[in-house]
Amino acid sequence: MTRFARLDRLPPYVFATVNELKMECRRAGEDIIDMGMGNPDLATPPHIVDKMVEAAGKSHNHRYSASMGITRLRSAIADWYGRRYDVDIDPDREAIVTIGVKEGMSHLILVTIRPGDVVFTPTPTYPIHPYSAIISGGDVRGIPVGPGNDFFTNLVEATRQTWPKPKVLIISYPHNPTTEVVDLEFFEKIVAFAKEHGIMVIHDFAYADLTFDGYQAPSFLQAKGARDVGVEFFSMSKSYSMAGWRVGFCVGNEEIIFALKRIKSYLDYGIFQPIQIASIIALNEDQSCVADIRDTYRDRRDALITGLERAGWDVPAPKGTMFVWARIPEQFRHMGSVDFSKFLIREAKVAVSPGLGFGNYGDDFVRFALIENTMRINQAVRGIRNVLK
Repeated sequence: MTRFARLDRLPPYVFATVNELKMECRRAGEDIIDMGMGNPDLATPPHIVDKMVEAAGKSHNHRYSASMGITRLRSAIADWYGRRYDVDIDPDREAIVTIGVKEGMSHLILVTIRPGDVVFTPTPTYPIHPYSAIISGGDVRGIPVGPGNDFFTNLVEATRQTWPKPKVLIISYPHNPTTEVVDLEFFEKIVAFAKEHGIMVIHDFAYADLTFDGYQAPSFLQAKGARDVGVEFFSMSKSYSMAGWRVGFCVGNEEIIFALKRIKSYLDYGIFQPIQIASIIALNEDQSCVADIRDTYRDRRDALITGLERAGWDVPAPKGTMFVWARIPEQFRHMGSVDFSKFLIREAKVAVSPGLGFGNYGDDFVRFALIENTMRINQAVRGIRNVLK
């Protein structure tokens, strides 16, 4: 319906066509192994669930909460940053709880840009990065990221060629979908560049804990001067397998946090309080559950990479995220990622995400989400091996 102006800027959902084929095959009785959507299958650790259940039994927790998050949760966030990254956070002025990262980032972009402002995002990337700006009336420019690309060099070149100058830069490391990782020196370069050009930086740190082979992801806020130019979002979805709970938070620059706090005060009453109380337990208590979750994803990654290699599909093992970003084998590359994804569903009985859904630069790739156990992954690999040969 053409009168809904903001919908006019949203293209058809690329993933929908693949999902429709997957559901059609399942209705026909076929066993489709779904490694498409990055929806964690692991249960939330029991001690977190138990605390939520306990808190939900208390009637005073049934009332409206605080849109910026309860005080004890913001304090837990600040303490967590201090322990993890040696970064001091003021829980009252530099931290805010969000209803997941998608909500927080969307509202932050809405309140910080005007129609026509230029927003830089990686491409390919998680769709909310560009579409938060598009929905808000921004002008999005994609900076190529992934194998064969130097993101920082591309950023410098894009800034040189862009007018008006960019107002916001959205980045995310470890990166979804390309699984690219960076070191602290990279963030220090980003901070210096942002200061030089007056750019606000938003870092999506959703995969902070899902890192492998000795790699540890730095926080953007560890870079000197980072909070002068930007903020960082963290999600409880992956580290604590709390995807459906919808809990995240944003920390960093006081002025930016205030802007998000102000708009959220008009738009929501915060997260159900028992969920916030359980999140305090998640952040403050034994972190061995995070290591267990990380180890599970590592084992799944190894099973998939090894299996694909045996099938003749050489894919590098990612050092971070819960995904594998695989360039389509050369003999099938002419199909593009959407048709190749459909081909895998029909012939291999495996669903993956087409790279085109993350941006044009992703069309030579598909993304595997590590959301099936190793037995199912081995089954998926057998199906793929049969069609590749």
